[in-house]
Amino acid sequence: MDLEFPLGNDPVSVTRRVEMLERVLENAFTIPGLRRKVGLDAVVGLVPVAGDVVSALLGMYLVWEARNLGMSKWQLARMTANVGADTLLGAIPVVGDAFDFLFRSNTRNLKIIRKHIARHHPHARVIEG
Repeated sequence: MDLEFPLGNDPVSVTRRVEMLERVLENAFTIPGLRRKVGLDAVVGLVPVAGDVVSALLGMYLVWEARNLGMSKWQLARMTANVGADTLLGAIPVVGDAFDFLFRSNTRNLKIIRKHIARHHPHARVIEG
């Protein structure tokens, strides 16, 4: 895994940044015994209020990067709704923590971004290894 942080605003750099952030937010750790990957989103979400705010801000960063790619207002609205649902339902004590474990808004948003990249910036696709 290449840990170099791409700084440019070109589609390749943006793609690499959002993929790295999604990996950290959704798949950073494996829960022993369950063999289920979780990330910073679920872990930080365990902290009442502040954790949900931090998770929402990190999720909205993906939306901001998507805007930089020139994605449509409809796509940005869908991505914002994913982050909103994750934030609102994730804020419910206990039930919200289980919801964060199952509903991966950042992964959903990465899929939307990848679809846009494949259609509008095919040279920017990042090969997963």
